[in-house]
Amino acid sequence: MIVYDLVCTCAGHRFEGWFSSSEDYLRQKEKGLLACPQCGSADVVKAPMAPAVAAKSNSRPSSQPLASGADDAQQKALETLAKLQAKAIEGSEWVGKDFTERARQMHYGERDRGAIHGEATLKDAKDMLDEGISVAPLPLSVTPPDELN
Repeated sequence: MIVYDLVCTCAGHRFEGWFSSSEDYLRQKEKGLLACPQCGSADVVKAPMAPAVAAKSNSRPSSQPLASGADDAQQKALETLAKLQAKAIEGSEWVGKDFTERARQMHYGERDRGAIHGEATLKDAKDMLDEGISVAPLPLSVTPPDELN
């Protein structure tokens, strides 16, 4: 997995994107699948990042793990997180940009309750919490079903 710092050029929002390879990033970018989680802008680019420079092996304290061990642990943690998220939304309905409206309708009894997931702005999520509507962000982005292979 590759983690890129991304930024939307319309508002300057910074966020992380996880990709299986640099080609995966380029493919998603070309297909317009990348979007800012705060404002929804599809005008997203990689943010400048400082390179990770490893210390010389003879200058690294013996208690500090090798970078590859950390990378393996991060990869396993990400895989575990992805599995947990997939389990959490299993049986849940993707409602996309209708999430806020549908969640409110269920909360106020205008629609049958059910498990849903979709897109909401940070402001909408805060407003729903203020109204007593239980919502929580997913830790990893979700590709809408109609955009999957």
